[in-house]
Amino acid sequence: MLEFLGLEPNTDFYESDLEQALITHLQKFLLELGRGFSFVARQKRFTFDGRHFRIDLVFYNYILKCFVLIDLKIGDLTHQDLGQMQMYVHYYEREMMNEGDNPPIGIISCADKSDSVVKYTLPEDEKQIFASKYKLYLPSEKELLNELNKGYLSIENYIDEQKRN
Repeated sequence: MLEFLGLEPNTDFYESDLEQALITHLQKFLLELGRGFSFVARQKRFTFDGRHFRIDLVFYNYILKCFVLIDLKIGDLTHQDLGQMQMYVHYYEREMMNEGDNPPIGIISCADKSDSVVKYTLPEDEKQIFASKYKLYLPSEKELLNELNKGYLSIENYIDEQKRN
């Protein structure tokens, strides 16, 4: 929940507005992320083959012993977004990891996502890249119940699928 940012739902804003609001409220955001996170960089730039790339937010989790890369999207998640995050994760694996580090984790935080886009873009055994929908406000009781029911059905379907296999 990103309600603490003060961004109004159903209004136009840019990824840079979302990023600025998160930086302004960094302490609260770190608490939302969970234990062990430390801030590393904003708009972390890296260059290869004469091309520049920027990762919106970079954290290091000292409990997980890995970098956590966050890319913010104000629209729907696309397969290009997932490919971009794969590149960021591979770059950090090959260029930025220190001895004893675990592989980096990439998180794409977006306004909406299609589970099918994620399923067919990423490898089946993907454990480093995640896409998550953010919400600017707490859902209503009805919306929350709908989400819980969807989650429950997904779990039931997964269990049924595992039993068949």
